[in-house]
Amino acid sequence: MKFNKRLMGVWLILSALTLGYLCIDRTAGGSLRSSAVVTAGVIVIALVKVRIIFREFMEVRNAPALLCRLTDAWVLIMAAALLGSYFVGRQMG
Repeated sequence: MKFNKRLMGVWLILSALTLGYLCIDRTAGGSLRSSAVVTAGVIVIALVKVRIIFREFMEVRNAPALLCRLTDAWVLIMAAALLGSYFVGRQMG
């Protein structure tokens, strides 16, 4: 089996993002009260991981340009929907 440096690098980036999430969680102090910065940070980290997984593990990197644009659009739509619903709900509550 051939060692793939690119995939190892991607795996390390994904692991670092996960550790970043854990650091954010620890900094929040385990409080049940939500923090806009923590919530937005977690959503952004999750969406960055999704985009990396799309590109590297679902082979979208070498796909036609339309598929690349569609997956990027999906990530942006999810970001707008998740962050928008969070902040709108926060204003209403």
